[in-house]
Amino acid sequence: MKKGTRKDLFPGALELMILRILRREPLHGYALVQRIRQASDDLLQVEEGSLYPALQRMLKESWVTASWRESASGRRIRVYRVTAKGVRHLDDHVSHFEQMLEGVRRVLSLVPR
Repeated sequence: MKKGTRKDLFPGALELMILRILRREPLHGYALVQRIRQASDDLLQVEEGSLYPALQRMLKESWVTASWRESASGRRIRVYRVTAKGVRHLDDHVSHFEQMLEGVRRVLSLVPR
């Protein structure tokens, strides 16, 4: 993408990506940002200003839990883990989200007159 191009996500997309990643393994915030970047081949850059408020919303909804751990370097890190309620939310919303994306793809593929 060009520098300065908006990279907004659809509402709920960040939460779904976080839940999908945490379903594989518990992670701390920086690792989540890195996994999203890597999985998207650098197409998505999630900023801390978006990630941590999303994680707080997800904690409030009981989609994730968090616990403090000590990293290999001795720093305190907060590790997030998906809950059963979070897995249900993910499963319920992924197919809807995929349908929405397919609809957008179809509209964007229209040939101009």
